Amino acid sequence: MIGALLLAAGAPAMVVVRDEDVRREEPPPHGNIGMSTAYRISDAAPAPRAMEFRKRVLHRGAAIGLHPIDHDEVYYVLSGEGEVTSDGVTRKLKPGMAAYLYRKAVVGIRQTGSEPLALIISYPNNQH
Repeated sequence: MIGALLLAAGAPAMVVVRDEDVRREEPPPHGNIGMSTAYRISDAAPAPRAMEFRKRVLHRGAAIGLHPIDHDEVYYVLSGEGEVTSDGVTRKLKPGMAAYLYRKAVVGIRQTGSEPLALIISYPNNQH
């Protein structure tokens, strides 16, 4: 039943995305602080979709600058170390740790340590 509803709404059964197909080198958003490798995974999924799912690798010294969010957001660390800030509170993150960030907060994350910081970023969108 759900599959029929999705097909009627125009959504495929699934979309499989390879990192190499959505990879690009670019400055991180919200300040262009340093360089990063971006994997805009959910961009490969056609609408309608209700969430964004991205991987980003912040190179040494790079950061996603402080910015307000109008939705809840999750940063999950795959490798490397970083510091996440939300509304002026900063915490260290290491592999296997996640920061759940709340709507209306001012948030950002920066790479620390000797290795690049690889993370998954996920949040809802307004396409549905």
